[in-house]
Amino acid sequence: MSQLDYIDQQILLALKADARKAFSKIADELKISNSLVHQRIKKMKDDGIILKADLVLDEIKIGYNTKSYVGIRLKEAQFADKVVEALKEIDEVTECNYVSGKYAIFVLIYAKDNDHLRSVLYDKVHEIDGVGGTESFICFTTNFDRSAPIILGE
Repeated sequence: MSQLDYIDQQILLALKADARKAFSKIADELKISNSLVHQRIKKMKDDGIILKADLVLDEIKIGYNTKSYVGIRLKEAQFADKVVEALKEIDEVTECNYVSGKYAIFVLIYAKDNDHLRSVLYDKVHEIDGVGGTESFICFTTNFDRSAPIILGE
């Protein structure tokens, strides 16, 4: 069950299309008051629905030509939290998830090139106590990247 009403959904759709859109413009489009848009967005932030508005960079234009998803096997399950905390300290690791299956953790790493990726893996990731091994999946192209869809209705 969605905790969003129609107005919330429409505000989120507008922000998803353009996160920099002025609240007053959203209010005009929805034919509601500017203060209502501010109140709703504040409530959605307070409720943890809107987590952040983030700056999105073109990684290639800033020098990162290698993007790799990496599956991490643990020596033992008890190391999971410790490994995640250590991964947070590696700037090139931009996303980290617990997953099911062959790996315990799946991360996204941006590197300048394959040599840099090798260095990140061997000199940083593999040095973390509890890491049992890794498998890398080089990403050739990102075809699209988007957040979860807004659930309409209900």
